[in-house]
Amino acid sequence: MWWSPPVSDQPQPENDQTAPQPTRDAEKPSIEAQDPPELTGDLLTAAEELFGDRIDLAVRFVEHLSSTGIEWGLLGPREVPRLWERHVLNCAVVGDLLPEGALVADVGSGAGLPGLALALARPDCQFILIEPLERRVAWLDMVVDDLELDNVDVVRARSEQVVGNVVVDIVTARAVSALKTLVPLTLPLLQGSGQLLAIKGRSAAEEVKSAAKVLKKHKGSTPIIETVGEDLLAEPTTVVRVRVGSSR
Repeated sequence: MWWSPPVSDQPQPENDQTAPQPTRDAEKPSIEAQDPPELTGDLLTAAEELFGDRIDLAVRFVEHLSSTGIEWGLLGPREVPRLWERHVLNCAVVGDLLPEGALVADVGSGAGLPGLALALARPDCQFILIEPLERRVAWLDMVVDDLELDNVDVVRARSEQVVGNVVVDIVTARAVSALKTLVPLTLPLLQGSGQLLAIKGRSAAEEVKSAAKVLKKHKGSTPIIETVGEDLLAEPTTVVRVRVGSSR
C-alpha cells in the first residue's frame, strides 16, 4: 500500500456482527449470490464504447457485484437486474470528465462505484479508493487483485486522514452525503487546485443551493451541474462539478 495512517488513527473495526464478513464461514451467507444481468443490446453497445478492450474485466466486475458484493452486504439483491445501467455504466460515463493521466481519489468507494468503474474505463488515470470500513476494503482489495488492476490503490481511512499525504487532481463521490456535507470531506484533498465530481440525482440543484456557504468557506467555485452519457444511456448521469484554484 502506498500510504497508511498512523496506527492510533486507524478506523475502528466494524461493530455490526450481523453483517456478512470477508472471511469464509461455516454457515451459508444469509443473502445468496445471484446471476449477473445479461449485457445485450444498447447496454452492450455502451459498454463496448466505454470499456473498449477492457470490457471482459467490466463483465467480471459485475459478476463480483452480483455475487460476493451481495453476500458481503455491499449491495442489495434488488439492484442486481440493473447493475449495468444504474450503477456500472452510470459511473463509467463520468470518465469523459477526467483529464488525461489524472490522479483521482474516490471518497467512500464502497462497492467500487464509481472508483472501479472509472478505473476500468480510464486505464490512463490512477485511482485511490478511500473507504473507512474494513469489510468493504477487503472486498475492494479482492476485486482489484482478481482484475489485476495496476492503476488502483485501496486505502482504509476516512477522507480527512488522507489530507496532506497525497495531492490529487480529481475527487469523485457517489451516494456519500449531501453536497454541503461532502464539500468539507473532499475539497481539502485537492490542496488548492483540482475538481470535485459528485454524482448526484434529481436533488442536485437543491443541494447546490444549500451548499453555497460551505463552498465559499472551502474556496470552491460556483458548481456546474452537467449531464454525461446522453448518447449512450437511456438515463444519463448527473454530475455536480466544483473547481478549486486553477484546475485542469
